Amino acid sequence: MKLAFSRLAYALLLFVALPYTMLHLLWRARRQPAYLRHWGERFGFYPIRPAQPVIWLHAVSVGETRAAVPLVQALLARYPGHRILLTHATPTGRATGESLFGERVLRAYLPYDYRFAVRRFVRHYRPVIGLLMETEIWPNLIDACHARAIPLLLVNARLSARSARRYGWLAALVRVSLGKLAAVLAQTHADAQRLGQLGARQVEVAGNLKFDCDPPSAQLQAGERLRAQLGSARPVFVAASTREGEEALVLDALQRVALPNLLTLIVPRHPQRFDEVVTLLKQRGIAYQRRSAGQTVAAQTAVLLGDSMGELFAYYRAADVAFVGGSLLPFGGQNLIEATAVGCPVLIGPHTWNFADVARQAIACGAAQRVEDMAELAQALKDLLNAPLRRRQMSEAALAFSRAHRGAVQRLMQTIGRFLD
Repeated sequence: MKLAFSRLAYALLLFVALPYTMLHLLWRARRQPAYLRHWGERFGFYPIRPAQPVIWLHAVSVGETRAAVPLVQALLARYPGHRILLTHATPTGRATGESLFGERVLRAYLPYDYRFAVRRFVRHYRPVIGLLMETEIWPNLIDACHARAIPLLLVNARLSARSARRYGWLAALVRVSLGKLAAVLAQTHADAQRLGQLGARQVEVAGNLKFDCDPPSAQLQAGERLRAQLGSARPVFVAASTREGEEALVLDALQRVALPNLLTLIVPRHPQRFDEVVTLLKQRGIAYQRRSAGQTVAAQTAVLLGDSMGELFAYYRAADVAFVGGSLLPFGGQNLIEATAVGCPVLIGPHTWNFADVARQAIACGAAQRVEDMAELAQALKDLLNAPLRRRQMSEAALAFSRAHRGAVQRLMQTIGRFLD
């Protein structure tokens, strides 16, 4: 009875959402015209059918796509006779996939979870295996793969306590869907436990793929060039992956720090907000430059806006201290592993449920420090910039922390091999 009700509720939700889905695409296209492209794919219509057997990997947006890099590289090396299909939900994710892999992989949008759309998708590509990154539980998609005996794995899986509660209203349907997955490879024991409680059966802990992402040498060199240009006497602070409202708080904190030669790199999480941050800087009369302009950073520039794609590792390499956004306001936090991978001391806010275990361990080993609000961010930044020995200790701890948690790709490939070899 509960399952029938859940299925009906989900079907009704999708039916009611259809016109709003179209309006949402149009609305997003006002700021990102790329949302107007490839509409047919979102409903299961695709132009290209590869001749080779398809290994399908779904990475929703930028973060998941970057995390998938070592896994995609391993799949390309181990299964050269297969074609890798990388699906996304956002234009920025798709653009990131293109910049990272070029023509080595196919790219497409995953259709919305309507039965007719997901069945078209499965019939068209006929994948020999499907890999869903992180937290992607789509009942109709899972049903379509299960009906065609396509093994579907949830990899690099994470599920916060907050997200687990959200699935409660469709608990019966979620339980059945998770039960149809061929395997679930969780990031942590806590993630595995929550997924098991929701109904996942074949659950293993494989670790976090993000730890296996090697910083590209080109980005490290770019970071070193930027740092050399700025000079060792000028402190550099990067506020990375900031979300709506956080840039204003960061600028407030910088006023309290009051270091006249401090250069701050602000890197908004979403590209469509670059102009919004420029407006904020102009309103406050802050001297700024855009990284995309490619100009030498002037001595009087206080803020460099990181509005170029794919340079986050370079910014971390150039910085003395990093604040990882999405955490000062209740967004759940963004990935701090990229900063630790290059040995950059990390500050994070109180809201890190998306990376709860990673944040806890990074703080425990001395690689990161938590601040509760803007005032604490200002004080912590000021203290670190005036304490080179402590920064060096945090940097060494960050590198050790990053190296100690590698190995997820190897564990994932062992499980994938059980289905493909």
